[in-house]
Amino acid sequence: MPGDTISVGVLGYRFMGRAHANALARLPMFFPDAPDVERHTLVGRDEDALSDAADRLGFAHTATDWESVVDDVDVFYNLGPNHLHADPSIAALEAGTHVLCEKPLARKLAEAERMRAAAAASDAVAACAFNYRFVPAIRYAKGLIADGKLGEIRQVRGRYLQDWLVDPDTPWSWRNDAALAGSGALGDLGAHTVDLARFLVGEQVGAVETVSGTLRTFVNERPVPDSDERRPVTVDDAYTAQVEYASGAIGTFEASRVADGHKNDHTIEVHGSKGSLRFSLERLNELAFKGEHHRGYETILVTDESDPYVDHWWPPGHVLGWEHTFVHENYEFLSAVAADETFHPSFEDAYQVQRVLDAVERADERGERVALR
Repeated sequence: MPGDTISVGVLGYRFMGRAHANALARLPMFFPDAPDVERHTLVGRDEDALSDAADRLGFAHTATDWESVVDDVDVFYNLGPNHLHADPSIAALEAGTHVLCEKPLARKLAEAERMRAAAAASDAVAACAFNYRFVPAIRYAKGLIADGKLGEIRQVRGRYLQDWLVDPDTPWSWRNDAALAGSGALGDLGAHTVDLARFLVGEQVGAVETVSGTLRTFVNERPVPDSDERRPVTVDDAYTAQVEYASGAIGTFEASRVADGHKNDHTIEVHGSKGSLRFSLERLNELAFKGEHHRGYETILVTDESDPYVDHWWPPGHVLGWEHTFVHENYEFLSAVAADETFHPSFEDAYQVQRVLDAVERADERGERVALR
């Protein structure tokens, strides 16, 4: 659809809805070669809240039924809770509508398989929103790895730590319910780490072959907002996993939503035969790198005009933030839609992540190392 305005429908107007709507609004200001986009329809259940959100986020129309929207727009953003990822996304793809679905792709592997099959059968672009692939420092790190600066990759370490559920009286939400979320820290946070490791080193180490893992729930029930009721927590608060790659490289992954003192600490380290690198989301403009002939790590401030995406923003040295990753992601996705090109991370990429999450759950259930399905 080169030269055409792309109409966008969005399911969800809270956290992720605001993040993506902000990105769509920023595109013409900072990415002049981005496709023209019409924020067409915002979808939600509460008509009053929906109307207010549409005004704030710049959408021309509202709807309370996603089924009436998926074949009426060019692109459908599925930003709803995890239990709503499969059916709307599949319906949109069957209608030939391009899809951007938030992560994790699905609650469980069987749902992810259905979504993967729908994407394979459709000519539409099917994307999963792993936004951390679009951090400039991560793109810089991928370039170092691809250029052989780390040598043979031997180890990967990834952790994603938050503390918003430390207090046992933090209210219950859909993220605490296995029927709605699928899993807890594993899918909510671990999916990001598994995908980021796959993005950075997948070409060097191959696929994950075996997994061991442990999931733990520390707070078994939480209060329901505006009620005296307490509801069971049926997902994990934290997980740890160990993986082995086809090349023989090994990895350790963990995530927690009860790690006191950690607000949004997504850290990944890669160690090779010639060097190492480390990235933390809490210092997202920086990359720590140790080259072959360095005595220790050097900190690279990834804000030069020649660094990925930076030329679209501010003068060198002016740092970017978390919200900018969504602008980059939306730019790449919508450009792929407009040019009828492939996009990564795709549903296939997200399905491969889901296979690892599934293996971690099975390893915990069995108390033993398992192979991926």
